[in-house]
Amino acid sequence: MHSEGFFLDFVHFAGRFWVSENKAAIQRSTALLVGLTILQIVMAVLVNKWNAALFDAIEQHSMAGLIAQIIFLMLIMVASIVITVLHLSVKRGLMIDWRTWVTEKVTGRWMNDGRHYLVSHMPGEHDNPDERIAEDCRIATESAISLGHSLFYSCLSLISFTQILWSLSGVVSVDFIYKFDVHGHLVWIAIIYAGLASWLGWLVGIPLTKATNANQTAEANYRSGLIDARENSQAIALIKGESFEIERFRKLFSRIREVWAQQTGAWQYILAFSSGYGLLSMAFPVLVSSPLYISGAITLGTLMQSAQAFQEMASSLSWPVNNLAGIAMWRASVERVLSLLNALDAVDEETAKLEHHLIVVEQTNKPVLGFHNLSISKLNGPVLASGINMVIQQGEHVLITGNTFTGAKLFRAIAQLRPWGTGKIELPSNDNLFFMPPRPHLPANFTLREAICYPKTGSCYSDEELRQTLQVVDLGHLIEQLDSIDIWTHSLSREEQQRLGMVRLLLNKPHWIFLQEALDSLDAESEEQMIRLIQKLLPDATLLSITKMENAARFHEKVLEL
Repeated sequence: MHSEGFFLDFVHFAGRFWVSENKAAIQRSTALLVGLTILQIVMAVLVNKWNAALFDAIEQHSMAGLIAQIIFLMLIMVASIVITVLHLSVKRGLMIDWRTWVTEKVTGRWMNDGRHYLVSHMPGEHDNPDERIAEDCRIATESAISLGHSLFYSCLSLISFTQILWSLSGVVSVDFIYKFDVHGHLVWIAIIYAGLASWLGWLVGIPLTKATNANQTAEANYRSGLIDARENSQAIALIKGESFEIERFRKLFSRIREVWAQQTGAWQYILAFSSGYGLLSMAFPVLVSSPLYISGAITLGTLMQSAQAFQEMASSLSWPVNNLAGIAMWRASVERVLSLLNALDAVDEETAKLEHHLIVVEQTNKPVLGFHNLSISKLNGPVLASGINMVIQQGEHVLITGNTFTGAKLFRAIAQLRPWGTGKIELPSNDNLFFMPPRPHLPANFTLREAICYPKTGSCYSDEELRQTLQVVDLGHLIEQLDSIDIWTHSLSREEQQRLGMVRLLLNKPHWIFLQEALDSLDAESEEQMIRLIQKLLPDATLLSITKMENAARFHEKVLEL
């Protein structure tokens, strides 16, 4: 990603925060932050002048002058403390507001109409979207404000101290080939000094951006592996897969070690340069101003003021060098967020291509589900199933046989989550479609009541409805835990989770039910019992089933073989 394009993309997306619905409050906070930054520069200029007055008083052995400077310092200190505290409060408030806005926008784009699922099928660098949203959005916004503030401060400081240093430099005569006068010679020395240092520092810091990006990706992959193991701990324990997981963790962490070594090498060059540059910056200003003091042209106070002004000006000009690491980390995070957004854009573009072969999904006023010359394929890949033709009336029970993986993809096509293929799917309009995957999603750290009612609120069903339904599916022992908070995918067995999926189904009372091996953890007798429950309690519902139950054909009138 080119620097110019990268920056413009970031401004185009994140910059809209300043003209969003709360723009008045945001712009007031920004203006206040700018004003406080200007006051910080005023304090720095006052300290510079105080520094000159202090050393002049010392040089003149003036006790009255020394006391006056102590009092002046106390006033500067109080004002500086107030300004600094207010500045921190406003800046952090702006940071969290911007992060909130960006996070909501990215999350809204990601968790919308199944894009979080579709984007996983798109090529490109957009892995670990959770990490990009949680961590990279934070760094992208917080660092942008921190870097923007420091850059603005440096620009103001450069203007202020250049004027001071120019006035203190006076005129120096140079006799080289021919004699000429140099005005503001300390300013020119500072520009050359800082420009050369910035150029060298930028060259030294180039490898850090790539290493930082690689490090964030490696860390995210390692965390993702640990999360995957935690979520599947029971399965790992049952098949004694600990040694495999340990080896997997070792491989993921070895990548962290590789990238760490790359980062270390990049940091070594930066620190070697920075340490030498920092040491030289302390002595160089005094050394270049000392000839004027030795010649008697300036006082000790003016010498110290010139040295400090030189240092402030050089520091402002060296902003790129001083912020190399921060810029590298910020850019890496912004690129990761933009990569996710680009992948989501690619999903929209892919599904919007008229020339691309996509499944057409139409809603009709008829209570039917129809497949017309339907074929299912992979993204830019082979056809998985073709020639699917069937019209399913409301109330019919259809068994999906053949390849269960293709059957799962058929369900996703019906849910408009998998558009790749050809043909047409007719859906009943404004009807209740209910999909039951092999394991229901039970959100962690919620009450059992809220997990059952998901995605509705926990108050959508009465206690009596919940108790009766839990009893019907043989989960009466969970009634006492309705208001308990837990990670239910860990504390409940797979069979209990699938029975909770039945609870959710019976409470929703859908007209169209799609079972994708949603009861395969139950024994044959219990699975039959659940199918009979659906037939008894939801007699008018249409049922499409993908199941390994041996006598499944007994409960279905039609068979669709893939």
